[in-house]
Amino acid sequence: MSNIAVAESPKYWAFISYSHKDAAFGRRLHRRLESYALPRRIVGRATSQGVAPRRLAPIFRDREEFSAANDLSTEVRAALQASRSLIVVCSPAAVASPWVAREVETFRALHPDRPVLAAIREGEPPACFPDVLQRIGPDGAAVEPLAADFRKGRDGAELGLLKLVAGILGIGLDELVQRDAQRRTQRVTAVTAAALVGMLAMGLLTIFALNARSEAERQRTEAEGLVEFMLTDLRTTLKGVGRLDAMAAVNERALRYYSDQDLDTLPPESLERRARILHAIGEDDETRGDHDAALAKFQEARRTTSALLAAAPHNPERIFDQAQSEFWIGFVDYERGRPKDARPAFREYKRYADELVAISPNNPVYRREAAFADGSLCSLDLDVPLNPASAMKTCGAALTQMEEAARLHDTKDLEIAVINRHAWIADAYRANGEPLRARTERLLEERLLDAQMAQDPNNMHLQEIWVATQRALALLDLDAGQKTTARQRLLRVLDKLDAMTKFEPANKAWSQLRAQVQLEENSANEIWRKE
Repeated sequence: MSNIAVAESPKYWAFISYSHKDAAFGRRLHRRLESYALPRRIVGRATSQGVAPRRLAPIFRDREEFSAANDLSTEVRAALQASRSLIVVCSPAAVASPWVAREVETFRALHPDRPVLAAIREGEPPACFPDVLQRIGPDGAAVEPLAADFRKGRDGAELGLLKLVAGILGIGLDELVQRDAQRRTQRVTAVTAAALVGMLAMGLLTIFALNARSEAERQRTEAEGLVEFMLTDLRTTLKGVGRLDAMAAVNERALRYYSDQDLDTLPPESLERRARILHAIGEDDETRGDHDAALAKFQEARRTTSALLAAAPHNPERIFDQAQSEFWIGFVDYERGRPKDARPAFREYKRYADELVAISPNNPVYRREAAFADGSLCSLDLDVPLNPASAMKTCGAALTQMEEAARLHDTKDLEIAVINRHAWIADAYRANGEPLRARTERLLEERLLDAQMAQDPNNMHLQEIWVATQRALALLDLDAGQKTTARQRLLRVLDKLDAMTKFEPANKAWSQLRAQVQLEENSANEIWRKE
């Protein structure tokens, strides 16, 4: 009777099988799976694996729960019998483990219809899959299992976890991804509020610490640690969800911290961090269309970075910060429609970026910066007056440098940057009278972008790139006489921009862009109606 009860109502939602060398990963995976809270709209739903609970607990982790048993093999078999699914931690160590192979064989023999999921910790598929995990398809070729790739630059920890949860329950991944994005937005709001309160608290503590130099130094270190968090992790997250208003509040509070300090007594690292805050605030001013305010911030930042570089001319960090100041000053002129005035600053930007690559050729950050610098000159070559021959050189160099950066360090940010370089080389081809090659690059850009948006559908930066891509394809459609297709693309762009401006009304750049696209759509519609 005991076996029948187990078959009808499995005790465990999953059984995690792993090699001893992957034990630390197995423990983390077990803890994260059992603590993951399912969306309320899914809880109680009947799925192919049973009624969805609030949390997927318990989950059995091999070699832990029955460590005191006399016959481990018997207990493991019982746990496999009582599990709704099997998760195999895949790695070279798992491939070499006979224990993992026996557990997979036993689970499949007991439950041929229940899901077997792979969690890739290390190694490249299919070499990281135990042989028993791979099945032979009708054509005789090996069929790889459904896998969640936890490696950096692949699915990563967050998406990998969601893939396993979806596989355990037998539900669509999209439902969990959408809910996770909503939770991230709520978390960002909470973290922003906590960061602002923390900065205020640090400021007050600094005032009381002035009587003791050692205490003041300690408080300054803690406060600047929080500032660094606001400049990096928090800012990246806020940009990802399009919260320009929250970014402005964070930046202004960080800058106010330095306004209370005696700049002449601050060490170079603090002055460097202050310059980065000025860059961030200036970038946000520029996004809102306030060129004068942005230029004032960038010029003040350059005054600081120039002095720091003069004191340490061979320091890569000082060179990098000076490069940023040159770029942003040139960018303001470019956005004001003065490409001739922007060129000197962009050339200086390239000079510093090339110097960084010369110092460390295999540094992906420096390679990326060189790609950005070539891209800045590429944008000038594609502006008025148009310089098609030079554009092919600078835009091509930007793509080559960014692909090299991605090769050195494959991350999502670099993958997106490569997508943008394809856009520029497409414009260079069009400027040189090669529309077919331009379309090929744009369609490649579109495919790469669709893959990124599928993984992160609420990322506003990706949506901005999508808008630019569709506008460019619409222009190529018009060049090719495909008026209806061009107008359909522009209508989809208008819908997207409406959603974006509704989400972030303060983003003046999006509002202005929508007005431009509306004019383009009106023009395309007029042509379409006359035909």
